[in-house]
Amino acid sequence: MASVGLFFGSDEGNSERIAYRIQKRFGEDVVAIHDIADATQLDFTYYDKIILGIPTWDFGQIQSDWEDFWNDIAEVDFSGKTVAFFGLGDQFGYSDYFLDAMGMLHDVVIQTGPRVVGLWPTEGYEFTASKAEIPGEGKFVGLALDEDHQEHFSAERLNRWCAQIHAEFRLNSILQKIDD
Repeated sequence: MASVGLFFGSDEGNSERIAYRIQKRFGEDVVAIHDIADATQLDFTYYDKIILGIPTWDFGQIQSDWEDFWNDIAEVDFSGKTVAFFGLGDQFGYSDYFLDAMGMLHDVVIQTGPRVVGLWPTEGYEFTASKAEIPGEGKFVGLALDEDHQEHFSAERLNRWCAQIHAEFRLNSILQKIDD
């Protein structure tokens, strides 16, 4: 069984593609992919290391499958687990709400006290406000991706973040650097 569970929600496929790009870097034997639309609370119990991926829709809205699972995720016990986040958003079209869904998911998950890793610098992004930004630290609660306007940065950002996560998860596997 894989040692990392990656749970994502996706309406148009961007978050799903990112999930598989992350898995490709770690390997299928290390990261197991779960679409949140098909997930249960029980699925989270199988992993001590978890990656959660969520896009932000329109004016700070949660992706539909995550919204359907919202009450369930609030009941998952993340204590003793290590959790990383990645989020997708449009920093120009929705500058006041960039990655808000990732920030909201983070705020729900941390209620049970997991170790959060994978913080990501806000440098290189143009946005007005974000619930995913950690006040005063110049960081997001997880990897920030904008597949609408900065897709050309995604491969390098994924490589850097996955290397960071690999170290913070203390994995013994080999990590692939990929230019996809």
